[in-house]
Amino acid sequence: MSAIALTRIHSRTRELAPGFIVSLIVAAAATFLSEHYGAPVMLFALLLGMALNFLAGEGVCKPGIEFTARTVLRIGVALLGMRITLEQIAGLGWKPVALVVTLVVVTIGVSVIAAKMLGFQRLFGMLTGGATAICGASAALALAAALPNHPQKERATLFTVIGVSALSTMAMIVYPMIANWFSLSPQMAGIFLGATIHDVAQVVGAGYSMSTETGDTATVVKLMRVAMLLPVIVCAAMVTRMQGAETGGKRPPLLPWFAVGFLLLACINSTGWIAPVVQGTVNDLSRWCLVVSISALGMKTQLKELASVGIKPILLMVGETVFLVVLVLLLLRWGF
Repeated sequence: MSAIALTRIHSRTRELAPGFIVSLIVAAAATFLSEHYGAPVMLFALLLGMALNFLAGEGVCKPGIEFTARTVLRIGVALLGMRITLEQIAGLGWKPVALVVTLVVVTIGVSVIAAKMLGFQRLFGMLTGGATAICGASAALALAAALPNHPQKERATLFTVIGVSALSTMAMIVYPMIANWFSLSPQMAGIFLGATIHDVAQVVGAGYSMSTETGDTATVVKLMRVAMLLPVIVCAAMVTRMQGAETGGKRPPLLPWFAVGFLLLACINSTGWIAPVVQGTVNDLSRWCLVVSISALGMKTQLKELASVGIKPILLMVGETVFLVVLVLLLLRWGF
C-alpha cells in the first residue's frame, strides 16, 4: 500500500473517530440501562442519542456521526444473516413458512394503502409496514438504508424505530395473555408470539416466559420473519431504481451490498460449518452495529421535528400492529 493511501486512511480515520466514539459510548450506556431496567436497548439508544443531538451539528463529531448512521448501520444489517439457517425453517414444516410469507406481504400491502389514505407517501407505509411485519427496529433501519433519499426520511425512520420499540415492549407483556385467553397450545402460542411481536429480544422474552417449547418455536418463527428482510429490501431497492430512473439520477444497484452480505451469511450459516462461538460473536457484533448506528441516528434528529409528526403516524403504526395480531389469529384459526 502506498504512502499516499496510508495517509488518506489515517486522515479519514481521524476525521471519523470523534463521532464514532461518541456513538459507541451512547450505545454502551444504552446497553447498560437496558440490562438493568429491562427496556429495549434500541429505545434507550435513541433517547440518549437525541439528548446529544447538538453534537451532530457543525463540529468535529459530525462526519463520524454521519458515517455511523449510514455505513455502520448497513454492516449491522448484513451481519443479521448469521441468525438464519435453512434447517431451522424446514424444521417447522411448510405451514409456518406460508404463514410468515402471507402476513409479511399482506401487512406491508395494507400499510402502504393505509399510509396513502392518511396522506403519507407510500414509502412511509413500506417503512412502518416492514418494521411491523418483519423484525421491528432492525427492519426499519434496513429498509431506510435501501429506500430513496428524502428530506423527511431520517425523521420517519426515527419515529418508526421508537414506535416499534414501544409497541414491542407492550406486546411482550400483553401477547402471552392473549395466547392464554385463546387457549393456544405451546407450539401454537410460539407461532403466534413469533409471528406478531416486532423485535427478536421481546419475542424471546415473551416465548420463554410461557414455556421452553413456546420459546423455541417463537424464536424460529421470528427468525423466519427476519429472513423475509432480504426480498423486501430487494423490492425497496427496485422502487429506488425506478425513482432514480424517473428523476434522471444515478440508479442504485438492484441488490444493495448489505443485502448480498445478509444472503451470503445466511447460506454459510446453513452449512453447519460455523462454530457456535463464531455465530455468537457475529450476532453480538450485529447487535452492537445496530445499537451504535441508531445512537448516531438519534443524534442527527432534532426533537422539535419529531414532536411535529402529529397523531396520524401513531394511528398508522398502532393500526398495523393490531391488524397483524388479528391476521395471525385468523390464519391460525384457518389451519396454518
